[in-house]
Amino acid sequence: MSNIAEAFNNKKAFIPFITCGDPDLETTKRIVIELEKNGADLIELGIPFSDPTAEGPVIQGANIRALSNKITTDDIFAMVKELRNTVKIPLVFMTYANVVFSYGMDKFFAKCKEIGMDGIILPDVPFEEKGEFDAVAQEYDIDFISMIAPTSEDRIDKIASEAKGFIYIVSSLGVTGTRTEFNSDIASLVKRVRMNTKVPCAVGFGISNPEQAAKMAGISDGAIIGSAIVKLVEKYKSDAPAVVGEFAKSIKEAYHAS
Repeated sequence: MSNIAEAFNNKKAFIPFITCGDPDLETTKRIVIELEKNGADLIELGIPFSDPTAEGPVIQGANIRALSNKITTDDIFAMVKELRNTVKIPLVFMTYANVVFSYGMDKFFAKCKEIGMDGIILPDVPFEEKGEFDAVAQEYDIDFISMIAPTSEDRIDKIASEAKGFIYIVSSLGVTGTRTEFNSDIASLVKRVRMNTKVPCAVGFGISNPEQAAKMAGISDGAIIGSAIVKLVEKYKSDAPAVVGEFAKSIKEAYHAS
């Protein structure tokens, strides 16, 4: 069983997202450790980019803060390599195509394998154009994670049938950010995805509290939370690890209660 599959094995996965280098890499490391300790099953690590088109103001701000700290991709690779001495759960990068291109595709994925990454999400790469990334990622045993949105329509079946690792179900239209309600019929979308694959699917975009997370995990195989955590990091800065850890604990308690 792959590391990512293990994250969903006989349980609903909690998948937090954080932006690496916000407020600094030392704090990022401590947050990752606290997240694992408090029940995260898989963590998405954002490599900051100057034009994160899928992100709302909260995560855009985190990208700007990290880049202003002169954080580089190599800095993040070094941080993950150090984390892998203690952190055993799956780690997935979330970033943008230009980050991978500018680093060099072969070099990037070779480094991912070397440091123990499990997958990558590139929200600006359409399904029809994923081939050149996916082919190289496969060479290095890195899962290229597919995203399916309510607007995927006729492509849903094909995307699901070719998916690896897990499928990121986008809960609603627009960019990332906390929401009070979800307009799309997530249950029907998940049902259709499951008709075409046995790869687990998790719902993200807009989930901001334990109740929402438990509801979405109940519909799918897990919930992804980003902006709500990034807000805590922005507010508490170097004191954020303990606060984020408590938030993670509350998510898992809500899972168990439901």
